[in-house]
Amino acid sequence: MSKDQIRQIIESRMPDDGMSDTGIKGVQLFRATRAVPCVPAVYEPCVIAIVSGGKETVLDGQHYVYDSREYLCCPMSMPVEAGTPTASPENPLYGVYITLDRPLMTELSIAMDTAGERLQAAPGSARGIRLAEWDASFTDALLRLLQLGRSQADLEVLGNARRRELLYAILKGQAGSFARQAFGPGNAIAQSIAHLSARLDESVTIDALAARAGMSRAVFHRKFKQATSMSPIQFVKSMRLNNAAMKIAGGMSVSRAAMTVGYVSASQFSREFKRVYGQPPRQWSDLHRGIPG
Repeated sequence: MSKDQIRQIIESRMPDDGMSDTGIKGVQLFRATRAVPCVPAVYEPCVIAIVSGGKETVLDGQHYVYDSREYLCCPMSMPVEAGTPTASPENPLYGVYITLDRPLMTELSIAMDTAGERLQAAPGSARGIRLAEWDASFTDALLRLLQLGRSQADLEVLGNARRRELLYAILKGQAGSFARQAFGPGNAIAQSIAHLSARLDESVTIDALAARAGMSRAVFHRKFKQATSMSPIQFVKSMRLNNAAMKIAGGMSVSRAAMTVGYVSASQFSREFKRVYGQPPRQWSDLHRGIPG
C-alpha cells in the first residue's frame, strides 16, 4: 500500500515528463511517458527507485533492467547508458532519484560500525551498481519523506531527519553492505573515483592516483577494476565521453563540450567519440539533442 501512496504523490506533483525537486536536499521525482533508448549518462552516487513502469541502465556491457520490485543502488560515480525503453502514456514511468550524500553516508556507516553492525562482504559479483529488493523499511522511510512536501514547516523541521532515516534504511537493506564498502572511511578506490569525477578536465596519471591511494600501480589497477569492472584509464575515458555526450545532447557545442571534459585535441575527441558511439559527435548530436539520460 505504501508504494501505491508514493506513486500517488508523484502523479499529483508531476503533470509533465521530466524531473522535479521535492524541496528535500538530494531527492527528486521523475516521470516519463515516452520510450527512450539507452543513451550516455553519468550517475553520481544515488539510489533510483521506480514505482511504476521500468528503466534500464547499462554499465560496461552489463544490463540492469528494473521496475517497482527493485531499486538501483550506485554508490560511486559511474559512466553508464540509461533509458526508458518501455515508457508510454499507457505505461508511464514514475520514480524517485535519491542522492547518496557522501559525508552523511560515511557518518552513518561509521555509526553502524560503532554500534556493532559489522560490515559483511557484499554477496554476488556486482561492480559499480547493484539492484536491491524494496523492503518495508525503505518503502516506509521513502513515503514518510515524500509526505513532508505538503508543508514547508514540516520540510524545515523534519526534512533532514527523515532523509537520514531513508539513507539508513538503504544501508540496512539488501544493497547495504555494497554501499557501505563504498562509503567506508578507508575505501581508497571510492575516494579515487570521487577525486577523478570532480576533475575530469585535468590530466591524470595512474601512478599519481595509485600514490594518492597509498598503493602500488599494479594493486591500484586490480582493485579499481574489481570495484568498477573497468581499468582506471577506461573509466576516465568513459566518464569524459559520457559527460561530453550529455552536454552535447543538452545543446552545448561539440568543441566546448570536449574542452570542458579535458580534451585538448578536437580531432582526438571526435575519433574517440566515434569509436565509442559509432557516429561523429556532430552527427550524433543531431539525433540525440534534447534526449535526457
